[in-house]
Amino acid sequence: MVPFLPCEGAYLSVPHPDLVCSDLTKDFDAFRAVDHVSFEVPQGSFFSILGPSGCGKTTLLRMIAGFQSPTSGDLRIKGKSMIGVPPNKRPVSMVFQHLALFPTMNIGDNVGFGLRQRGVAKSEIKKRVEEVLERVGLPGVSQRRIDQISGGQKQRVAIARCMVLEPDVLLLDEPLGALDLKLREHMKVELKSLQAAFNTTFVYITHDQSEALVMSDNIAVMNRGQFEQIGTPHDVYHAPSTAFVAGFVGDANKIDAKVIAVNGAVLTLASEGGSEMKIDAPSGGLSVGQRAQVFLRPEAIELATGGDGVNVSGGVVESVLFNGANSSVTIKDQSGNLLKVALPQTGNFANLRQGDSVFTRWDPKQARCYPASGN
Repeated sequence: MVPFLPCEGAYLSVPHPDLVCSDLTKDFDAFRAVDHVSFEVPQGSFFSILGPSGCGKTTLLRMIAGFQSPTSGDLRIKGKSMIGVPPNKRPVSMVFQHLALFPTMNIGDNVGFGLRQRGVAKSEIKKRVEEVLERVGLPGVSQRRIDQISGGQKQRVAIARCMVLEPDVLLLDEPLGALDLKLREHMKVELKSLQAAFNTTFVYITHDQSEALVMSDNIAVMNRGQFEQIGTPHDVYHAPSTAFVAGFVGDANKIDAKVIAVNGAVLTLASEGGSEMKIDAPSGGLSVGQRAQVFLRPEAIELATGGDGVNVSGGVVESVLFNGANSSVTIKDQSGNLLKVALPQTGNFANLRQGDSVFTRWDPKQARCYPASGN
């Protein structure tokens, strides 16, 4: 696998979008939570907004839902502006992190709650509730209490309660955050399957990169109120457009260095410890003398018992952490850089131990380089 690959521009434009946000901004007094964000989401796709806590993703979702009004910009669903439209009049539904199911109601009443609020006839509510429960894999459970079902089943009830209203867009606010690890892994697959089955546009926010990478058709990586990149999971992981995306999405070694030569697309850099490295990848316009940050995926680094050549360095094993199918090995190279390596449990280095001497090597195309902050 090649860890980093070239990608195209960061703005995603799609035909027949269900949701279009244009230059959305949200200010809270002097603080700007969302800063001129624009994006489009096609009908029937799974779009994730990924970013750290406090980056503005929840504020953005709440503007789409109608719980908060933008300071400026426009927001359209199915071509119609939602500015000034109250939440209950928007063709959206929302699944919250803690689900907000009513413990005193049975499953059927929970799912049918929104329909009752809309004044739908009882016979129609019963029919639609049974249909949607069957579609989410919970047939015949409408009379059961909420405390009689598992965490995964509660997730499906929450989605059924939204989907029974037939929204154009379903908003999901970190709905897997309260689940244990094993159930969270299972629900990633479940959510993607349900989205495909309903063919409804999902807009999903999360700080968990694995959720976004597994489920999404496209991901927007958000930082400090702005989108730094929009692309497929493959593009965001293999071809991060900024240093923030490279460091936030997936695991990566970061090496501080200085550019000492530029030969076409090939950069030669020297790390702070003095070792030279070559990178053949988009360089962000770096020139000789500039400080840079080099990002290298752990799976891009190979181990050898010796050798020379480009990007080969001797080192000593600092630690070996068992991690299931792989071990996470930290190696201090001859310049003092600490490199994390993803090591399979089989092969010549399966029995690597702390203090062992090894050589690391990596291909010049398997790293990304960005200007260091303050350049």
